[in-house]
Amino acid sequence: MRRAAVLLLSAIILTGCGKPKLDGSSNEALQKSIVKVVAGMSDEEKNQFKENFSVVAMTNLDLRAIFAGQTTTELSKLNLLSSLDGKTADEIGVEANRILLERAQKQHDEAVAEINALMEKQKNAQIAKNYLSKFSVTKSAFYMKKDKYYVKPYIDLSVTNGTDKAISRVYFIGTIASPDRPVPWFTERFNYEISGGLQPGESANWTLEMNMFSDWAKIQAPAGAYFTVEAYRIDGADKQPIYNASGLTEKERNRLQDLRSRFAAK
Repeated sequence: MRRAAVLLLSAIILTGCGKPKLDGSSNEALQKSIVKVVAGMSDEEKNQFKENFSVVAMTNLDLRAIFAGQTTTELSKLNLLSSLDGKTADEIGVEANRILLERAQKQHDEAVAEINALMEKQKNAQIAKNYLSKFSVTKSAFYMKKDKYYVKPYIDLSVTNGTDKAISRVYFIGTIASPDRPVPWFTERFNYEISGGLQPGESANWTLEMNMFSDWAKIQAPAGAYFTVEAYRIDGADKQPIYNASGLTEKERNRLQDLRSRFAAK
């Protein structure tokens, strides 16, 4: 195997001998050598060389490093000229293919990592949902009530903390729907910070005054519609999430579907 590799390398080197090479001693010399390199090529070969040259040049120019201030434009140009110096069209093609293969592999690896992260988030959300069933909303009511000057939206909740954790804040999804309609009239998220927290085993009754300028004040649902509330996240005494069943956003779901279609089976 090693002997075969050596013979192949020797063949490539010998094949390159005699063919015009790029001169990276200066910009002017490079331009002149390019004319010599493409001389005698067909239009298809010229186009392929142009693509290969662009791949190699842009990779070695390293615009990110320039914009990040990690190198100067002049140093980057010198590095580019050095990387092209002495190479034939075939060698530029080999280098371009190597770069493209590495780029494709990196893109694939990053996509797989992102797929795994999104799937893990989805899995954790389901686990959290099972735990959150221990935090029960035993009663919920939505209504509009007029105070001295304005009509304001209110939510009444009765809850029980059946978890083994002290809770400082609860995040809910409220839904107004009708039994004969699969699509709800209204769905919105809201949260409530619990003064003094809610200890394990404790129950509480809350009345939440919703923002009178929010969508809660614009709800128009027919008689017979019902209001349900479900907790999707609870925070502990340290203000950090204990369980979070919010899962993937619509954007993340679409992203996961796209990544799976392009990379998962590869």
